[in-house]
Amino acid sequence: MAKSVKPPIRRALISVADKTGIVELAQALTAAGVEIISTGGTHKALAAENIPAIEVAEFTGSGEILGGRVKTLHPKIHGGLLALRNDDAHKSAMRIHQIAPIDLLVVNLYPFAEVVARGAHYDEVIENIDIGGPAMIRAAAKNHAHVTVVVDPGDYEEIAQIVGRGQRVNFSRRQMLAAKAFALTAHYDAGISNWFSGVLDFADVPHKAVSGRLKQVLRYGENPHQSARFYVTGTLVPGVATASQIQGKDLSYNNINDTDAAFELVAEFPADQAVVAIVKHANPCGVGLAQTPAEAYDKALACDPVSAFGGIVATNQTIDVALAERIVKIFTEVVIAPDATSEAKAVFLGKPKLRLLLAGGLPDRQAPGTDVRSVSGGFLLQSRDTKNVQDAQLQTVSKRAPDETELADLHLAAIVAKHVKSNAIVFVKDGATVGIGAGQMSRVDATAIAARKARETAKSAGRNGSPTKGSVAASDAFFPFADGLEAVIAAGATAVIQPGGSIRDDEVIATADAAGIAMVFTGMRHFRH
Repeated sequence: MAKSVKPPIRRALISVADKTGIVELAQALTAAGVEIISTGGTHKALAAENIPAIEVAEFTGSGEILGGRVKTLHPKIHGGLLALRNDDAHKSAMRIHQIAPIDLLVVNLYPFAEVVARGAHYDEVIENIDIGGPAMIRAAAKNHAHVTVVVDPGDYEEIAQIVGRGQRVNFSRRQMLAAKAFALTAHYDAGISNWFSGVLDFADVPHKAVSGRLKQVLRYGENPHQSARFYVTGTLVPGVATASQIQGKDLSYNNINDTDAAFELVAEFPADQAVVAIVKHANPCGVGLAQTPAEAYDKALACDPVSAFGGIVATNQTIDVALAERIVKIFTEVVIAPDATSEAKAVFLGKPKLRLLLAGGLPDRQAPGTDVRSVSGGFLLQSRDTKNVQDAQLQTVSKRAPDETELADLHLAAIVAKHVKSNAIVFVKDGATVGIGAGQMSRVDATAIAARKARETAKSAGRNGSPTKGSVAASDAFFPFADGLEAVIAAGATAVIQPGGSIRDDEVIATADAAGIAMVFTGMRHFRH
């Protein structure tokens, strides 16, 4: 293939579901003397603007059949797209079968993802699976040595200018457009495949497609020597992928990861219960529950104000001016919430580098979905962890049951522990975390870290004693030995919540009873790696 070949554009086929910008492109093509072929809906749109175009049925000599399911699946269409212009056998076949070359293909596809997102009926979803569009795109993209394929309205203006100047699209540009085209059809088919998998609840689909649309080129990844991109799946779940950025610098890789972790945490709570989470390196360093977001923030910050510096703040309620004024007192990377008042936005304007994201709502913690993680040579796929302590059948296994206050704090501790890297121990008192131990190989070490940080925070604030005394504690998994529980008791906890299920549960329960603390089993583990 000669890369220097720059085929002229004399004939274009246009077939678009999304008509954005298509009239302007077609006008530019017509002005340059390009003959336009178009399908039914597109042809009507062009005709309404007095743009001359030949309808596909007239071009092929074969009308649409099967209710429009078959209209572009024809040798005159695919022959015109696939023929090699420098191949004598191809040129001969084109003469024999009266196939005219198509030099430019402009196509976008039926809105399958949008139809699925609005909860359409099964039959309507099926009818929005585009067949002819992807077939033409793949044909033109394969033959990019001779054909220009455009699937992104963002490329219309460039093509219009090139054709308008009487120039030809060079090979490297046709190659890039072909790459975009194949990426689009892969993404489109992945959406269909994944929808089918969800509808039919396939447990063992032999192939799995993971796909997304590029939203942002990031400066770098977790570290400056790593490149990174942010892709979105198109699902309309409120969160960092769909939020509007009101102000601040571009989000970094770590910002996006940490902000997602923070918002997923606060979404665990009912919207009428104000909660604020402060997250650093994907781990919460403070979580507070209160009557107002501002009070919840005060509680969250008190847990670990040192680690909160440069962290992410998330709340499940609208940010008011009282909360905004508290947040801007220390350096904060990102703030995310369902909404913010105009007064609160004005406060944030005083910190122009702070990134403010408004998601318009909260993600549904029980919504189905998948988590994907890469490993060498493959990836792991699992269903989202949609359960929390509110879904568990709690069982008091100790002689003493937790009182009402302890039980409320145990619920908070268990939810926070779900969002702390394993092994995790979380101490809570009076609706706020007071100590968090994250990511340790030993549950005893996690307990020691949580208790030590709590003591150090209290000391630096001029408070006497240990905040964990009289608290409750949560463990993300069972205690394999009694020593982990003994460390929690030594820290001053009066009640503990854990999954249970250890072969030494009897020994652990006996340790709780000997210390006079309450212990509750959830039967639900929440490892987070």
